Amino acid sequence: MCIVGGGIVGLATAYRLSRKRPQLRIAVLEKEERLAKHQTGHNSGVLHSGIYYKPGSLKAVNCRQGKKAMETFCREQGIEHELCGKIIVALHNEEIPRLENIFRRGRENGVNCKMISREEMLEIEPHVAGLQAIRVPEAGIVNYHQVCLRLGELVSEKEENRVLLEHRVIGLSQNSDGLVVETNQGEIECALAVNCGGLHSDRITQMSGGKPPAKIVPFKGEYFELKESAKHLCKHLIYPVPDPKFPFLGVHFTRMINGSVECGPNAVLAWGREAYEKFDLNLRDLLESILYPGFQKMAMKHWKMGWGEMWRSYNKNAFVRALQRLVPEIESDHLERAPAGIRAQAVTPEGLLADDFIIEENPRIINVLNAPSPAATASLNVGDVIASKLEPKL
Repeated sequence: MCIVGGGIVGLATAYRLSRKRPQLRIAVLEKEERLAKHQTGHNSGVLHSGIYYKPGSLKAVNCRQGKKAMETFCREQGIEHELCGKIIVALHNEEIPRLENIFRRGRENGVNCKMISREEMLEIEPHVAGLQAIRVPEAGIVNYHQVCLRLGELVSEKEENRVLLEHRVIGLSQNSDGLVVETNQGEIECALAVNCGGLHSDRITQMSGGKPPAKIVPFKGEYFELKESAKHLCKHLIYPVPDPKFPFLGVHFTRMINGSVECGPNAVLAWGREAYEKFDLNLRDLLESILYPGFQKMAMKHWKMGWGEMWRSYNKNAFVRALQRLVPEIESDHLERAPAGIRAQAVTPEGLLADDFIIEENPRIINVLNAPSPAATASLNVGDVIASKLEPKL
């Protein structure tokens, strides 16, 4: 069994399979020199509650069950985590119906949440703006990089299993006995494979002869971090009411497990699938994105929002003004640059942003084609789902 991708979904899948099928020999193939270097390694570390997602969707079900599994795993393995709580804030009257809709979804999904007044909100977060809010005491924070390292160790405890670093997949073919996975370090034969390639999951699907229903378009999320003198302005997690037309949650404040506070992100087209720095460029990736008809349709529809996101990317004062909507006391001097992350967002040929996880099953390979947030929170349950799909094939 080969699992392509050493991020949290790939490692969680390997871990769940190794526990359910201990006789199975598993190889995790990671192209980098260390695990969790990309989406997982740039994750803000939030344990999501599942309050936003459509009841019954893959995101909703996997987030709820996966969050409980992640809390249990962290307790058992001694990994730092904390249920610090979160508020979702309505800043204007027109946002209140959307806030109420999120509250209804949360209750339907089984989330412990409560609608609170402005006075109650200020008791929790004294510096926040807004008219009213939802309080989600079960939302939390965790170090997902630590989770990945421990998952890798647990998978490798069995002598027959391998976590192979610096093994980039460059080809995938089938023969009468199974699959041949071609890497930069040679060929590996296996009966079955799982594609958890994240930012490159659509390309790996194409290597195997499949046709992905959507293309990965990389969106960069840029962050600032509060300096020590301003950390008192955020005690928990502070989020705005999201715009339902977009899968992004808007700029927010995130307390991190290491004690820092992140502010952001925006959402701009990345100039490459791994172009984290401001002026990083991968011309092949960029051309593939902008020449894709699905991206062009999406850009035409949402050009005004896209322009605003780009403006905030290059103008710190504009970013500060976006943050001040939630916490008016924030000033430019309170902020210093933090590392950016890149979200592997699946975009359909019709120009729609895929809103749910996409897991496609083929005779010998399972492709995880869209697993953005809350995939880290949900990862252990997603691993169970994939293991169940593999069961009849084993």
